[in-house]
Amino acid sequence: MRLRPLVAAAAVTAALVVTPASAAPAGRVLGYVANNGGGVSVIDTATNAVSETITDSGGSSPYMAAVAFDGTRGYVTNSAQNTLTVIDTPTNSVDKAIPVGNHPAGVAVAPGGGFVYVTNYGDGTVSVVDTATLTVTATIAVSSNPDGVVVTPDGKSVYVTHDIAGGGSVSVIDTTANAVVASIGVGGNSTAIAVSADGTRAYVVNRSSHTVSVIDTASRTVIGTIGVGDFPHGIALLGTRAYVPNSASNSVSVVDLTAMVELQRIPVGDRPISVALLPDGSKAYVTNFNSNTVSIIDTASNAVTGSIPVGERPVGIAIHFVPPAAAKLTAGTAQLQLRLVGFTVRSLNATLTETHTGAPVEGAQVVFRTVKGNPLCTATTNSSGKATCDANVSLLVGLNTLLQGFTASFAGDNEHTGASAHGNIVLL
Repeated sequence: MRLRPLVAAAAVTAALVVTPASAAPAGRVLGYVANNGGGVSVIDTATNAVSETITDSGGSSPYMAAVAFDGTRGYVTNSAQNTLTVIDTPTNSVDKAIPVGNHPAGVAVAPGGGFVYVTNYGDGTVSVVDTATLTVTATIAVSSNPDGVVVTPDGKSVYVTHDIAGGGSVSVIDTTANAVVASIGVGGNSTAIAVSADGTRAYVVNRSSHTVSVIDTASRTVIGTIGVGDFPHGIALLGTRAYVPNSASNSVSVVDLTAMVELQRIPVGDRPISVALLPDGSKAYVTNFNSNTVSIIDTASNAVTGSIPVGERPVGIAIHFVPPAAAKLTAGTAQLQLRLVGFTVRSLNATLTETHTGAPVEGAQVVFRTVKGNPLCTATTNSSGKATCDANVSLLVGLNTLLQGFTASFAGDNEHTGASAHGNIVLL
């Protein structure tokens, strides 16, 4: 179904810190784009195209997106419905919509994935969600208009920005006590925030001040201010650089974090909001709110190399490696027919489904063999997940071997794990 569009709420931005990584194992690197007009677009970064759209996301105004550390869960705030949608990312199916506070905006996952922190813009609170039970276990009062949120690498602190005109602020939450322990003054209308990989610096985007504040996390003081473009919204860190979308100048600022200066501006789409990077840092993906697109930036050349059409009014984006979904193979019964020169095994069959959802897996190759490994035949699963074929078998294989049944196996691919099963063969 298609969700009805809603007007945009206060802009918030996901932050992503990226360090170079080795080649990913079997699986996919997916981007999750929360479209404020409805639905979550899933981008396959191998093809740079939308592979599917999650439209039953538990709310008609998705706003921000985050993905758990191991890639098996995604979390999306729904600003109008006051919920947090939980997505099983290997299958891209919705597991639950969790009630949170009023007008949820930002979302961040703790290291290790045990907790998720949601800023509730409308009531000045932060909801703490236990990912084991998928329930809110604490609600923390903070200042008004909490927006962006990030958890430090050690998991001990949560930094929350406040979208306040004139002079913004950042609340620091102690995760053990679930209480605010400090407030740091920054620029006006602070929105997005990111923390360095070593946890020593926090970088705060100040929308109406057109700056990025640099916070020393040990002293909890601002140690520098970096000028960027007009009305910045998001931020993503890549080593000693930052990428900051400027919504009013339709550009992304590239910032040198060591020298604390803007290096250049990259033109992108109309009203860029959020930015996220591939796990290896080679590309940055920027949501363009008015263009309904995502711009792709090559971080080596700092040039736009492509644009992906997504849903209506894209806001938040998160990118993560997603492992294959667990698959289950169920084998049936085949019939054995004697021939003068051998045997015919009819209707060898097996059905492949996703373990999590029970949904059929179409287009997968299933190999059938005897229990001793003799090849029988190969078939591809249909829309019901069923693979069926017949096999002519030599007399050398032996009747006793065939009556022991058959094995069916699926080797697995980037989307689903391998699976095998044993089926029966009966004599006609």
